[in-house]
Amino acid sequence: MHACIRAAAPGAAESLKWGMPAYSYRRILVTFAVFRHHIGFYPTPSAVKAFEKSLSKFTTAKGSIQFPLEKSLPLSLISKITKYRVRESLEADAKWKP
Repeated sequence: MHACIRAAAPGAAESLKWGMPAYSYRRILVTFAVFRHHIGFYPTPSAVKAFEKSLSKFTTAKGSIQFPLEKSLPLSLISKITKYRVRESLEADAKWKP
């Protein structure tokens, strides 16, 4: 998971937010945590909505996705979502520049 996110968001800062690994580039891009039966991935509500069709086979909530531990991680999808968050972050920054 770490390698996938780092590759999709080169230069993103790694830290801990709310006790979870987090990746940020001027704002938090994604966080994740391991639970008893799943890995929780938190890419923000906008990303969950944008990838709604691709996420149909996973349990989702407003800003979270659950990847079952007994299945392989969908690394390609995680990469696409992370890249989406990078673009979203850059676009938000562009809106605030004079």
